[in-house]
Amino acid sequence: MRKILYLEPVGGIAGDMFLAAGVDLGVSPEALSQALSGLKVPGWKLAVSRAVRHAISGTHLDVVLDEREAHPHRAYSDIRRLIEAAQTLSEKTKARALEVFRAIGEAEAKVHGVSMDEIHFHEVGAVDSIVDICGAAVVLELLGDPEVYAAPPPLGSGTIRVAHGNMPIPVPATLELLKDVPVRFEGVGELTTPTGAALLKVLTRIGHPPDFIVERVGYGVGTKDFRDRPNVLRASLGRAEDKAEGLWVLEANLDDSTPQLLGYLVERLLAVGALDAWVTPVVMKKGRPGHLLSAMVEGSRREAVMDTLVRESTTLGVRFHRVERQALERDWVEVETPWGRVRVKRGLRGGEVLNEHPEFEDCRRVAEAAGVPVKQVMAAAMAALAKA
Repeated sequence: MRKILYLEPVGGIAGDMFLAAGVDLGVSPEALSQALSGLKVPGWKLAVSRAVRHAISGTHLDVVLDEREAHPHRAYSDIRRLIEAAQTLSEKTKARALEVFRAIGEAEAKVHGVSMDEIHFHEVGAVDSIVDICGAAVVLELLGDPEVYAAPPPLGSGTIRVAHGNMPIPVPATLELLKDVPVRFEGVGELTTPTGAALLKVLTRIGHPPDFIVERVGYGVGTKDFRDRPNVLRASLGRAEDKAEGLWVLEANLDDSTPQLLGYLVERLLAVGALDAWVTPVVMKKGRPGHLLSAMVEGSRREAVMDTLVRESTTLGVRFHRVERQALERDWVEVETPWGRVRVKRGLRGGEVLNEHPEFEDCRRVAEAAGVPVKQVMAAAMAALAKA
C-alpha cells in the first residue's frame, strides 16, 4: 500500500510548522525528541501546544533553547559532522536532512557569489533550525515514509531584517531554492521561509498529488497572524488508490512493425491477461503510416500486460489511462444443432436479454468435426435458440 502525504501551505511553511503538522497527524513528540536527542547541540526541548488561526485549530510547536547559543554560525561541514554523529538517527533520515542543508547551502552560495565551502549558515545554522530540519526528516520516517506532494507555496511580500540586513520578501535564498517549481507570489509578510522552501524542494514533489484516500488531516500552526489567511500548514495523510481497481487502456504508436508482428502482439497481450486488444491504422508524423496498438486490462494485470507490450513490440514507451465501462450481465445457454451442441453467450440488463451470439470456438469445433461450413453451424445455433 502506497502512503501519500499532501502538504498545503495555506498560510506558508516554516520548519516548525512542518513538525507541528506531523505531530497533529499523530507523530509522538516524545518519539520525535528521542530521535533528535543524538544531535550534539546545546540544550533544547520541544514545546507543543494547541493554537487557533482564523478559527482553524491545530498544533503549534516551538524549539525552546535552555541557554543562549554562543556560536549560531556554522559551516556545512560542521552541520554534516553533527548529523552524521547522531546515533539516534537512521541513515535515511541523515541523508534527507543533509540534502536539505546542502540545498540551502548551494542556494546561499549562488546568491552571495561564493563557493559552498565559504558559506556559513546564519539563521539556519542555529540549534532550532538544525532541530527543525532533522526533525522534518524524522517525521517522515515516523509517518511510514510516505510519498510527499505539496501545493505551490505562497511566498509573501515586503521586507524582513536578517543577519545580512534588510532583505526583500521572499529572501533571495528562498527564491533560489524554489526555482523551476510552481510558486505563488501573494500574501504580505514572509510566508515561506528558507527552511520551509528547502523542505519543499528536497522532500516533496510540488504540484498535483495522485488520487488518494485521505485518512488523517493535521494542521501545523505558525507564530504569525495574517489578515488575509490563517498561518497554517495543512497535511493530509492517506493511501493511494489501489491500482488493481478499475480498468485501464494501454496504448503505443508503432511505425516499424510488420503485420505478422502486430498479429502476434495482439495474441500475446490477450494471453497475459488483457481483456481485449486491437490495432488501429493511423497517420503519424511526417505523414508516415503506422498503427496504434491498444489493450484494455484490469488494474491487477496492468503491469504484466505493459511488460509484455514493451518487451515484445518495438515501442519506446506506453501511454495508459483509466477508463470506465458499463458491461451487460452475461450467461451461457447450450443449444442442439444437427452436428452437435454449442454454447450461446447472452448479454442481459435487468434480466432482459439484449444480445445473444453463438460461441465461435464451439461452432468451429463442431463444423470441423462434421466437415460443414462454420457459418451453417452458427445459423443452426441461432435457429435452435429462437425455437427454445
